[in-house]
Amino acid sequence: MVMKQRNYIFCPFLLIFILFPVFSSFGLELEQETYTRRFQNGAQLYNIFRFEEAAIEFRRAQEISRTANDRVAALYWVILSQLAYSDFGSAIRDMDELERIAPNSTFARDIVYHRARVYHMRGFHEDAIFLFNRYNASTNDSDRESADRRAAAFFWIGECLYALNQFDEAEKFYAWVIGRYPESPKIEAAAYRLDLIKHKKIEAELLALLQWSHEESLRTSEEHQRTVRTFEHTLNMYQRRLAEQTNTEVIINIEHEHEPQPGEAW
Repeated sequence: MVMKQRNYIFCPFLLIFILFPVFSSFGLELEQETYTRRFQNGAQLYNIFRFEEAAIEFRRAQEISRTANDRVAALYWVILSQLAYSDFGSAIRDMDELERIAPNSTFARDIVYHRARVYHMRGFHEDAIFLFNRYNASTNDSDRESADRRAAAFFWIGECLYALNQFDEAEKFYAWVIGRYPESPKIEAAAYRLDLIKHKKIEAELLALLQWSHEESLRTSEEHQRTVRTFEHTLNMYQRRLAEQTNTEVIINIEHEHEPQPGEAW
């Protein structure tokens, strides 16, 4: 009787032990399905430009992810969503986190490009140039997507130099984009910048000419004023000398009038 009672107690535990892998597997599948649903929701929201909502869905997918690859993929799309609605501070923090947890992930190279874009947007142009060059050194023109991204990196280097008023250097990068990547989406923007630089150079030449003309005019005016002052000074001296000579003659005439004549008594 005791043995039967023990068997009754043991059977539920045995059943749980047998079914535990089944329940565990079912739980993992459910979590994976939830992750996939969240990730897909984020992708759909991103495609219709609802970037803040997309970032929330990707973040939820990241939080429930079961594998490192899933976690990194979700975090990468969180970053892209944040960049899309200009939350640059959060994007930089998540880039730091992604590089910390997966420094050699497939997204590492693209993160360099995106970080450079943020640096440019926030005014750190020299740091951005360094990162764009680092990105271009790590890739090539093997396919259309890579070529377009490299062209964009060269264009943004030009933009950084343009912002630093280094127009001659910026012009070289815009011209490189147009000459090397004629099918790049950045062609029109690069051509527009080249026109702006051309007009700026013309404007600088005109300003220099105007400045020279103004300085020449001032110099001519100063010379004219000096001539007038010299003439006035000479005229005043002549008038003064004439007045002095006239006074002298008057005195002489007066003295001559009072001079005793021959035979006249004093």
